[in-house]
Amino acid sequence: MNPRLKKLIGIAIFLPALLLYFGLVVTIADFLPENLLVYLVYYIIAGTAWAFPLKPLMMWMNTPAKNHRPD
Repeated sequence: MNPRLKKLIGIAIFLPALLLYFGLVVTIADFLPENLLVYLVYYIIAGTAWAFPLKPLMMWMNTPAKNHRPD
């Protein structure tokens, strides 16, 4: 598959998934206790956790095609 097409497909999946994740994070934050330390820990964890489920997609987007010549 053409690397440009792979990146286009990946971005088309990545952006909506990230927006849904952010919406979920903010919705869950509404149920947390009103404590600055709790918010700090929660947002640090939530701010890095998004990368783990999307890592396979990012790796797939960046793998070169077997039969593709660089431009």
